[in-house]
Amino acid sequence: MKIGKLWIKYDDIVECGVCERRCRLTLGSRGVCKNYVNIDGRLMHDGYGVISAVESRPIEIKPFFHYWPNSTSLTFSGYACTFYCPWCQNHHLSFSNLPTTSRRIMPQELVEKALKNRDEGLCASFNEPTTLFDYLVDLFELGRRFNLYGTIVTNGYFTPRAIQELIEHGVDG
Repeated sequence: MKIGKLWIKYDDIVECGVCERRCRLTLGSRGVCKNYVNIDGRLMHDGYGVISAVESRPIEIKPFFHYWPNSTSLTFSGYACTFYCPWCQNHHLSFSNLPTTSRRIMPQELVEKALKNRDEGLCASFNEPTTLFDYLVDLFELGRRFNLYGTIVTNGYFTPRAIQELIEHGVDG
């Protein structure tokens, strides 16, 4: 668990600044994405490093056009989503809660795996990446140091400040 980067405090209520829902959380409550929680008047990223899937995949199967052709990216996901779309192809991830017990995979471990696999990039996909916002900031910043591109497959429902942070820390596409 890690303290979130984007939030505003109002007494015991915190307002999350990651997605446009801007959830206002009372003590102990979680946002719509289920990954952020108000603990002691601070926004905590409970989903930090809680990864549901990891695999190397060709970039061509992502919704990017002519982006790093013939490359592979270490593709990973977390749990839950900011939307509840009945047609979601990954509903088993996006509609689920965080597991109560799960090993957290730190950014260094994913970068090492990408390098070992000879992947050229990192891609947050399968569920909504903004649920992993603070993790992505750390991961993509580290990945950039190793010349790994950073991509997200997203519904796009994040705040302008959140996307700016992601771009500044290594999201390329």
